[in-house]
Amino acid sequence: MSATYIMEDDREAMRLSQKVDPSDWVKRFFAPFLTHSQHVLDVGAGSGILAAEIARQYPEKTVVGIDISETRLKHAREHYPLPSLSFNYADSTALPFPDGNFDLVYSRLMLEYLKHPEVSVCEMARVCKPGGKVILQDLDGQLIWHYPVPDFQEEMDRVLVEMAKTGHDVLVGRKLFSFAKAAGLTNITVSVDPYHLYAGRVNEKELMEWELKLDIALPLIEQVYNKEKALELKQKFLSYLLDQNTLTYSVLFTVVGEAV
Repeated sequence: MSATYIMEDDREAMRLSQKVDPSDWVKRFFAPFLTHSQHVLDVGAGSGILAAEIARQYPEKTVVGIDISETRLKHAREHYPLPSLSFNYADSTALPFPDGNFDLVYSRLMLEYLKHPEVSVCEMARVCKPGGKVILQDLDGQLIWHYPVPDFQEEMDRVLVEMAKTGHDVLVGRKLFSFAKAAGLTNITVSVDPYHLYAGRVNEKELMEWELKLDIALPLIEQVYNKEKALELKQKFLSYLLDQNTLTYSVLFTVVGEAV
């Protein structure tokens, strides 16, 4: 079983959508580059929530979202019928667009699921106009950084090692700079923000988000252990998040480069 099944599970795209405030995200990360961008490409658009927000805030722009899931594309088309916005099926490793077609190309929380993310970054750079911007956003340290270190961390590490073999990379964030360099992007900037940071017991909403995350990953965890052990590990992690003494976090890398 490939770890990409996690990305292909439509619950994962919806889960990630629920964790983002689209208006705030666009203002924080994309607004500085949208003034001079007419044609925008969202690579791995998922539920379409960010592409739709850009189309709402900037109706004069043309926004295209691509994804590999027909179910997610159907959802996006039905929920965001905006005149300047379209959603198409496409593989990020072979984008169906000519060279230099977009002014702004971005991906959010997609590269961690790909076996060859560097290929997708090269494709993003290829379809971006010279002088245009490519924005890469992904996470670093998921399920890794906690204190006190839980007694089941070694068991979790074994799952992460197996996931890495099939494509899912929990440390992809730190690699985005190298991907951008290898793709030929210039004037590269890197920033890091906390993606989740919990000091003490998580609230009920956060607990539900983590439970869904673990439910989606259960088939893969079962391959490493068995069904009973996978459920046990899930419950151990959820209990850890409810401990008042727990500190757990991961970070979001944002890498911006200029196409040549």
